[in-house]
Amino acid sequence: MCPTIVPLMRETKKEQDIYFTSLIETMKILVATEKPFAKKAVDGIRKIVEDAGYELALLEKYTDKGQLLEAVADVDALIVRSDKVTAEVIAAAKNLKIVVRAGAGYDNVDLAAASARGIVVMNTPGQNSNAVAELALAMMIFMSRNRFTPGTGTELQGKTLGIHAYGNVGRLVGRKGKALGMNVVAYDPFIADGAVFEADGVKKVASVEELYRVSDFLSLHIPATAETKGFVNDSLIAQMKHGVRILNFARGELVNTAAMVNALKTGRVACYVCDFPSEALLSAEGAVCIPHLGASTPESEDNCAVMAADELGDYLLNGNIKNSVNFPSVSMPRAGGSRICVVHRNIPGILAAITDVTSKAGLNIDNMTNKSRGDYAYTMLDTGGSVGTADAARLLDVSGIIRVRVV
Repeated sequence: MCPTIVPLMRETKKEQDIYFTSLIETMKILVATEKPFAKKAVDGIRKIVEDAGYELALLEKYTDKGQLLEAVADVDALIVRSDKVTAEVIAAAKNLKIVVRAGAGYDNVDLAAASARGIVVMNTPGQNSNAVAELALAMMIFMSRNRFTPGTGTELQGKTLGIHAYGNVGRLVGRKGKALGMNVVAYDPFIADGAVFEADGVKKVASVEELYRVSDFLSLHIPATAETKGFVNDSLIAQMKHGVRILNFARGELVNTAAMVNALKTGRVACYVCDFPSEALLSAEGAVCIPHLGASTPESEDNCAVMAADELGDYLLNGNIKNSVNFPSVSMPRAGGSRICVVHRNIPGILAAITDVTSKAGLNIDNMTNKSRGDYAYTMLDTGGSVGTADAARLLDVSGIIRVRVV
């Protein structure tokens, strides 16, 4: 039987938990999707989850938040698509240890609430990239040919395609643009190595202003953060070529809607395509709003679903963190014995306190790793002996430790 994790104790301090390996209960994994996965994708998740000895529950096509709140009450792990995992949902999920967003964007999950509880949030980057890139390519052709209406359009060959953020999707859009004979330029402040761009025949520009100034077509692939919301505003639009065409399959909040509507009226922007419809855009001449279906292909759904289940299983069984968006990525081969996984604040003295507890318990550390991300950190220790419940409880007494799991 596969070892599972059962709460030993729940402190009165709401942010603290201990979970211990046991054979008593089976962990419950919930797939909650207002817009369900295709059957093949669900079957892929089911196989991974049930082969690990866990229980799979489905909440599909739910219409009321109360249904979700009730469904998460006893789950250990949650897989979602664009479903809202709010602070209220996190508070209702008393046993929740991990949330996996099957997709790249994760602004539907309250990261602050999750982190405070020691709940790891992961996504599945790259798994729907080709689906989104192909949609972007299709809509570029659609825009260039006057949305397939009578009149003279334009060709893509020889035009300059600007890529804002050269990640998984941006890179594929750039490569497809090159294949059509476009001049491709890109800006990504997080990629310092120019060879990444050169390998694809793409020119790296020095600033975001330059990118927007030289492009005939612009494709946005940046995340929605406090810094990027409303980023495309009147000031930036004023620097663009007259008649520029813009694609936004990243996040609707990146674009100041009022500024975009005005730019469409003046002709500064010839066409704006996005899959985040709003009333103002739906009535704006030159705006093309489609449903949020960039990742809606069977291939993309299968890829995202299977990756989500794999990441979830590795965390629950081995404590390894991959593609987390609120905690560091941490992976360590098992060295035998018991593995202690500690979620804690990123403050001085915690590592010394952890090793002091294990030393006093007579536990030899065979292997250990620690990484931090912002205000939080994660430590894994493999010990040569068995970890007792009292040992785990003493770890939780250390100030700054949020959650202890022994797997």
